[in-house]
Parts: sequence; structure tokens; C-alpha cells
Amino acid sequence: MEFRSTCPIARTLDIVGDKWTLLIIRDLSLGKTHFDEFLGSREGIAPNILANRLQTLSALGLIAKSISPADRRRVQYRLTQRGEDFRSLAKLLAQWGMAHMPGVERTTAEQL
Repeated sequence: MEFRSTCPIARTLDIVGDKWTLLIIRDLSLGKTHFDEFLGSREGIAPNILANRLQTLSALGLIAKSISPADRRRVQYRLTQRGEDFRSLAKLLAQWGMAHMPGVERTTAEQL
């Protein structure tokens, strides 16, 4: 991945600057582990975009993929320690949204 700057905020925005990355982190935090589960999220990510984001998150060391023990034909995803650290950023955004955005679900932010 190419970064546009050495500024830590700009570099972080290079990762989270699209809406899908944080939503994938949210879904992983809420217990989703398989590709089709991410596709089932109400925001409606396209399969090609999801595949690209999962690959990028894996390359950045935020998620790891492995063969599902329940079905060896399926891949499952999980947050790495680096991803767990990143999860705290998603939690802060959710808390801000709860405090400042009307009509949001409180349960999502509380579960992160």
C-alpha cells in the first residue's frame, strides 16, 4: 500500500478513509468471521470490494485469515493484536456517533 504522507493522521486515513474498512473491523469485533457474513451486513458491500479490503487489511497486519476448522473449504478471518488495537479507534468513533448523531443504534457501540 502506498501512503501519501509521513503524517500519522494522514497514514491512518489512508487505511480508514473508506467506509468499508471500519465496517469490516466492526463486523469482526461483533463476531463475524466468514466472507458471506460480511456480505450480509446491512450496508451492502460488493463482493469485489470486500475481497480487496480483506486483502489490504491482511497485508497491513490488522486481520489474519485461516482455514475454518468447522469446514476446511472455508476461510475465516480474525483481528490480530494490531487489529484489536485498531478496534479501539472504531469504538471511539462509535461513541462519538452515539453522543452526536441522532437515531443511531446504541448496541453496536456498546458491543465493540
